[in-house]
Amino acid sequence: MPWNDGLTGQVLAIASSNDSPLRVVAGPGTGKTFALKRRVARFLEEGTDPDRILVVTFTRMAARDIEREIGSLNVPGATKVEKGTLHSFCFTILHRANVIGLIGRVPRPLLEFEERFMLEDLGYSGGEDFYARKRRLKAFEAVWAREQDQDPGWPQDEADRQFQVLLDEWLRFHQAMLVGELVPMTFRYLRDNPACPELRQYDHMLVDEYQDLNRAEQHMIDLLSERGTLTIVGDEDQSIYEAMRYAHPEGIAEFHQTHPGTSDIPLHECRRCPTKIVAMANELIQYNIRRRGRVMTPRRGNPMGDIHVVQWKDMASEAEGIADFITAKVNSHEFEPGKTLVLCSRRQFGYMIRDALRARNTSAHSFFHEEDLEGNPKKPDENQAQEAFELLTLVANPDDRVALRCWLGFGHRILRKNEYERLREYCSNHGGTIRDVLDEMVNGNLSTPHTGGIVDRFRLLLQRLRTLSALNGRDIFDAIFPDGQGWAEAFRIMAEESVDDWTVTNILKVLRTSITQPELPSDVGYVRVMSLYKSKGLNADHVIVTGFIEGLIPSERPELPFNESVRYNEEQRRLFYVAITRAKRTLVLSSILNLPRDLAHVMGAVITGNDRIMGRTITSTFLGELGPECPRPIEGADWVY
Repeated sequence: MPWNDGLTGQVLAIASSNDSPLRVVAGPGTGKTFALKRRVARFLEEGTDPDRILVVTFTRMAARDIEREIGSLNVPGATKVEKGTLHSFCFTILHRANVIGLIGRVPRPLLEFEERFMLEDLGYSGGEDFYARKRRLKAFEAVWAREQDQDPGWPQDEADRQFQVLLDEWLRFHQAMLVGELVPMTFRYLRDNPACPELRQYDHMLVDEYQDLNRAEQHMIDLLSERGTLTIVGDEDQSIYEAMRYAHPEGIAEFHQTHPGTSDIPLHECRRCPTKIVAMANELIQYNIRRRGRVMTPRRGNPMGDIHVVQWKDMASEAEGIADFITAKVNSHEFEPGKTLVLCSRRQFGYMIRDALRARNTSAHSFFHEEDLEGNPKKPDENQAQEAFELLTLVANPDDRVALRCWLGFGHRILRKNEYERLREYCSNHGGTIRDVLDEMVNGNLSTPHTGGIVDRFRLLLQRLRTLSALNGRDIFDAIFPDGQGWAEAFRIMAEESVDDWTVTNILKVLRTSITQPELPSDVGYVRVMSLYKSKGLNADHVIVTGFIEGLIPSERPELPFNESVRYNEEQRRLFYVAITRAKRTLVLSSILNLPRDLAHVMGAVITGNDRIMGRTITSTFLGELGPECPRPIEGADWVY
């Protein structure tokens, strides 16, 4: 990025700012990564030891981008600057201090679908439904700071305390950890050990996407930066994890109140988006009345932009129409596949569009890695991916207690939690592990009433393990994730792209990393199809938002109290704001009129009508908030592009 552009004055201010706390409010496409890079350059040029500079990001993709940008600095020591995601940094602290071992825990992370089994098991003493326990788990991971005005610390009521005790017992028994425990565990270690060397490790700390951190994470950042400088970069308008993980967007808005002497550098000139999209984004986000009244301005010379709003009869028509549109543009050399993003409100839209593109010989990949492991405990035939993943885990480590727990529960509406609880009680009273007990039962040396279903599942596991033991690593993978099975395709793609050592242990490691920390490639030769959430941090010449219907964009949470539902709707508006500001040239907003009722129920879409099979949908109400630059919608059949 040349120095004679519109960022010159602002970046110079960032680079030369004094050592007071610095807040850089950076809207979409305004050059925040470049600003961070120049701030780091200033510290290095002043002679700071690169080992005493820490740059924290929210995602692996952002960490990779920051590493590349800082590495490009022509300043000695740039490549030695500490940088990475907050969770990886926390794990490093805990590992170096042996905190996990000292408190008797095992760093085996749970995947999201595995948490469901844990939460079902915790239902014995709490008396709450599954979703209430899930919300309580998220509060635990935020160190019990549910409300925006609460400080993280300890559970405040008896129900929270009981939940925390039961959760700890389950995790210890199964020799596992939650990924979401890393921050709370690190926060408590730093808070409770003021003499620990980690609190004196850094002179300068820079934090990206500050608005997406929860209060516990923001407090932990304060602890680490108490003896040095703190620079935060972010934008409250792009905070999209409040409902998901208690993110605290007020933290950046009110930073000057909690950090006296804060210097402010606003970056408001959008270098990325066309003029019309900047205007639409400004109109949209102003409906969030609790935000500060800041607006973006387009950089002089940005194109006007090519905007389309279309509606189709149904999902199939949308998939075919969008695939025709992209393919025609690619064939005419107006679009490059690698510079085209399809953002989907639900993965079902994405899979249909991906397949329609491939049918037209237009290369396309979907990125729904976590969603590919989703399932429904009431429909065990939909859990093939989960069952296969746990089988691979047990081949790699037959003593993995979490994988065994999940395997035993597959195929049952409530995951055989009653039978499993009886086995846990036996182990608690007599010692040994669940596997020890099951081995004794299968061998006829032990009998426990009302556990026949679990014993049958264990026998099936032993049979599968014996069959697989005769195969090598690649053949084991092919047997567990067979070619030609739709549910296995995502795993096969992950493995083919990333596995070079086909031992079972390495295959499992690669798949687990790809699922929990997906890398979204930016330099590709194919159309990328993903969720709106995944698009954070990306940009593309051409962006198509699909499934643009009420109930999906915005998603609804009818169980929330009114005030919480208002906050959730504002977060959904911010998510849509993020999605449309990925575009550099073209933006398409695509909706459908009809949706199968059973699918609408699964997705959470709003439907009406008396037809027993199909329901009627409407275009998202966000369309009416995009202002006069947004074109009038047209029917897909009449769309001329």
